[in-house]
Amino acid sequence: MTESIEVNRALFDEVMVPTYNPPAMIPVRGQGSRVWDQDDHEYVDFAGGIAVSALGHCHPALVKTLTEQGNKVWHLSNVVTNEPALRLAKKLVDSTFADKVFFANSGGEANEACLKLARRYAFDTFGEQKNKIIAFNQGFHGRTFFTVTVGGQSAYSDGFGPKPGAITHIPYNDIETFKATIDDDTCAVMIEPLQGEGGIVPPTPEFIKTVRELCTQHHALLIFDEVQTGMGRTGELYAYMGLGVTPDILSSAKSLGGGIPIAAMLTTNEIAQHFKPGTHGSTYGGNPLACAIAGTVVDLINTTEVLDGVKTRERWFREGLAKINDKYHVFDEIRGKGLLLGAALNSKYEGRAREFLAAGIETGVMVLVAGANVIRFAPSLIIPREDVEEGLARFEQAVAMIAAD
Repeated sequence: MTESIEVNRALFDEVMVPTYNPPAMIPVRGQGSRVWDQDDHEYVDFAGGIAVSALGHCHPALVKTLTEQGNKVWHLSNVVTNEPALRLAKKLVDSTFADKVFFANSGGEANEACLKLARRYAFDTFGEQKNKIIAFNQGFHGRTFFTVTVGGQSAYSDGFGPKPGAITHIPYNDIETFKATIDDDTCAVMIEPLQGEGGIVPPTPEFIKTVRELCTQHHALLIFDEVQTGMGRTGELYAYMGLGVTPDILSSAKSLGGGIPIAAMLTTNEIAQHFKPGTHGSTYGGNPLACAIAGTVVDLINTTEVLDGVKTRERWFREGLAKINDKYHVFDEIRGKGLLLGAALNSKYEGRAREFLAAGIETGVMVLVAGANVIRFAPSLIIPREDVEEGLARFEQAVAMIAAD
């Protein structure tokens, strides 16, 4: 019986492919913005499962939906449709620029669909020569071979053989280089409206508006990767709503499921018609169990109370991190928006972001990194003030440990 197996960190090394290097602690229970490990040590969760647990752990409304739908039907495949998928699609269409939705299981899959659709649209409309994709250095769009190649971090895409072609990477926020790169053979521009894995880097207003204008001018589709920024993370339902720029195609995942794997590609009627039966698909995409839970997530997040609350919580974090920095002088700046924030380390602590993550585990707080120089915070969108204050107090202890070295 597998129940009798001793489960610990050593078992990970024994049975798991070594794509990750987790700490020794293994969480076994979560409630709200706190989790407990096998030894019942408590942690304040500022990581949110990498910006996924948007309503914390075991939110009562999500548990209720999970239970109710779990007693109805879990899976059907796309041979037939289902009620939760249709309800969720309607909610997303009614709340965004989009007319049509395609469901997938992860951000990488949603971005794969975005890129394939953009290429097919350009092929059908303008011909095969219009196939160039522009993306940005330090971008991240997933782990499929297409999306990891479009992502602007060669460490993730090198070493797997010949890459998909006609993909050009340029610096983020560099208007002149973008102007010099885009042309009539560009079929799509893929961009994060706030770079996540690349260091929590926001776009300048001039840059993002120029990207939109030139995409329109050259009949190139603008794809917003909102896997990490979407579903309330920045204080708007989707980040594009706060930028004054509307994409042609948008990907959503992470917070959309509140902890359940689900993703979506959103687009317009004109573009969507270039995917026909058989052109693209997914066995699990639109799964009724995942869609039912995501529908409840949308209902809970897409409210003035929660979205305005994200902006309030951003202020709590910025003020708390500024006080920590006044004491220990470890950050150059706090950047980002809403509850996707990055504390960029100064030159004295350059390259040591993971040390702060590890120290946080020791002091009872879970944080993330965004590259080697940025500590990332992506907690629940409804995290209570007492948990923010307690988590920051524990994070200050971690900072003190590093600063004392």
